[in-house]
Amino acid sequence: MCGRFAQYRVAWDYLAPIGLDAPLRSEVTPHPINRYNVAPRSQVMTIRRDLEGLRFEPLLWGYAPFWAKGKRPPAINARLETVATSRFFRAVWQTGRCVVPADGWYEWVADPAEPKRKQPYYIHRRDGEPLYFACISQFPRNDSQPGEEDGFVIITADSEGGMVDIHDRRPVVLSPESAAEWLNPEMEAGQAERVLLASEPVGLFSWHKVGKEVGNVRNEGPGLIAMIG
Repeated sequence: MCGRFAQYRVAWDYLAPIGLDAPLRSEVTPHPINRYNVAPRSQVMTIRRDLEGLRFEPLLWGYAPFWAKGKRPPAINARLETVATSRFFRAVWQTGRCVVPADGWYEWVADPAEPKRKQPYYIHRRDGEPLYFACISQFPRNDSQPGEEDGFVIITADSEGGMVDIHDRRPVVLSPESAAEWLNPEMEAGQAERVLLASEPVGLFSWHKVGKEVGNVRNEGPGLIAMIG
């Protein structure tokens, strides 16, 4: 986890719950994003904050420090247990905090009798509200266009409670209030770790089986998150 998710609402549905106590420095459209099958290595809308204000901008899902280029594939996730101390993420841990707004994510569960056969599930908040994945990133500098070195990873934690039967890892999902705190560029690293540990509990989520069409990244549309029997 996390390898695929949905991001389909209009920008303001994600921005408004966080609260705009800083000026919005990006133009947003009234049109829904309408992505139901967001895959790694694609451009994804992210929310970040710098000293000039709040930004709602696309960024590549995937990151590797300069010294790892060509040695290993870019990471798409970072483990909560090691993200603050890992050499791989050291350069972006303090200065690269952002959130990815989402509506739910997918996990695949192997059939015990036939492990190669996997059933996808869609996981979302029971109340239907947006999710905010805690992420760390390397951002474009000086308002330039994103370069090859820019990108983000989603922080993941151990699953707990009933979700462990779906997958043993899950994204760190923040409440709107914690997301706003996470985005504070002046927050110290120690406080950032405490925010991550106060992520939304498993009891807030629900999940259901969906069709296997989501396994093909070229498939799109609301039918991908529809419940099947």
